Amino acid sequence: MPQRTADHDADVIVVGAGPSGATAAAYLAQAGLDVLVLEKTSFPREKVCGDGLTPRGVKQLIRLGIDTSVEAGWRHSDGLRVYGGGISLELPWPELSNYPPYSVTRTRMDFDEILIRHAQKAGARLQESTNVLGPLHDETTGRVIGVTAQTTGDRKADKVNYRAPVVLAADGNSARTALGAGIPRRHDRPLGVAYRRYYSSPRSTDNYLEGWLELWEGKPRESRLLPGYGWIFPMGDGTCNVGLGALNTSAAFGKTDYPDLLNRWVASLPGDWEMTEETATGKAKGAALPMGFNRQPAYKDGLLLLGDSAGMVNPFNGEGIAYAMESGYLAAETVVQALSRKEGPARERALTGYSTHLKSTYGGYYRLGNTFVKLIGHPQVMKACTEHGLKHPALMRALLKLMANLTDARGGDAVDRVINALAKVAPAA
Repeated sequence: MPQRTADHDADVIVVGAGPSGATAAAYLAQAGLDVLVLEKTSFPREKVCGDGLTPRGVKQLIRLGIDTSVEAGWRHSDGLRVYGGGISLELPWPELSNYPPYSVTRTRMDFDEILIRHAQKAGARLQESTNVLGPLHDETTGRVIGVTAQTTGDRKADKVNYRAPVVLAADGNSARTALGAGIPRRHDRPLGVAYRRYYSSPRSTDNYLEGWLELWEGKPRESRLLPGYGWIFPMGDGTCNVGLGALNTSAAFGKTDYPDLLNRWVASLPGDWEMTEETATGKAKGAALPMGFNRQPAYKDGLLLLGDSAGMVNPFNGEGIAYAMESGYLAAETVVQALSRKEGPARERALTGYSTHLKSTYGGYYRLGNTFVKLIGHPQVMKACTEHGLKHPALMRALLKLMANLTDARGGDAVDRVINALAKVAPAA
C-alpha cells in the first residue's frame, strides 16, 4: 500500500463525514490506507432526514460492524403501515436471505457520529470544522490531486491545500467538490424536497413506520388534497419524526410553503398521535433529495462521487442513507484495488470501474424509478394507485419490495424474479 510522502497528505482524502464518507473511510482504513476525512461541521451535529433506515440500510450497518440491537439504542420497526384512498394496510418487511427483517430509526444527531467514530477506530483521521472550498487540480493534466480548505466560519483564515492521489466527494447535495471538478447536475433527473419536524407522542414506540400516500387538509376525503406524501417514524424516545416530501414532477413543486403544508397536514392526523404545536419539539427543517443518478459521471480525473453528491437517492421512496453507505463501500473497494497498482493506465482503469459498477448495480432500477416519479407527478395517476392498489394486499406487498429495493437475487420468489428482471432489461439511468 502507498504511504504518505512529502507530496501527499494522505493516500485518500474524503470530503464529508456523513454516511457515505464515514463508511468509505472505515473500509479504506481497515484496508491499511491512510485516510483523511475533512468535515465542515463538528460533532455532534444535526442533519435533516427522516431518520429511518429500511432493511437495506440495516444490512450496511451490520456489514460495517455496527451493533444495531435495541440495547445499543436502535429503534426497530416490523414494517410499513400505508395510508391512502381511505384505507390503511400493514406491510411487514419481507423475509429475505439478503436482508434483515427489520428497519431501524435513529436521529442523525448521533447516527453520523457513530459511523465516523467507527471509522476513526479503524484508523481514519478526522479533521472537523474544515470547509472544503473545492478540488485542487494538477496544472498540467487537470486531474484532481487534492482539495483546498479553510477553517469553517473564518473567512480570514488561511486557505490550505491537502493532497492525495484520490479524492472522494461525500459532501452531500451541495456537491461543491463535484461542481468544482466540472460535473454538473442533470436536470432531466428527478429532484425532491423534504421537510421534517419532531413531535412528542404517546405512539413513539409504535412497531411500524407510517407512509401516507395522500395528504389531506382536514378530515380525509372530505377536504382539500395537498401535494406530496408524508411519513411518521416513531423514534422510541418519546418523539416521532414527522415529515413530507414533494417531487419536481408535481405542478406544485417550488410553489408551496412546505413548513406550512406540514403544519396543515399534521393538524389533520388522528388524535391518538397527539401532535400539535404544543407537542412540537423544534422547527420544521428541509433539505433537497437528489435522485436517480442526477450527477454523472460518478468518477472523473481522480475524483469519485458518493451518496447524495452523485444523486443516489432512491426515486421510488426517497431513501438515501442505504445508497450512501453502499456507494461508500463500493468506492473504498475500488480505491483499494486502484492504489495497489502503479500510477498510470492500470490504476485509471480500476478507478473508472467505479462508475461502471454503480450503473450495473443501480442503473436499471433507477431508470424504473425515474419513470415512476414522472407518472406519480400526475394527480390522477397517484389517485388511481391509492384508491385501487391498497385494496389488494398481495399487490402492495410486491410494490413494497419494488419501492424499497428489497429482493433476493437468487432463490427469491416470483415477485423477486420479476423485479430483478425489470431492473436488468431497463436501460441504465
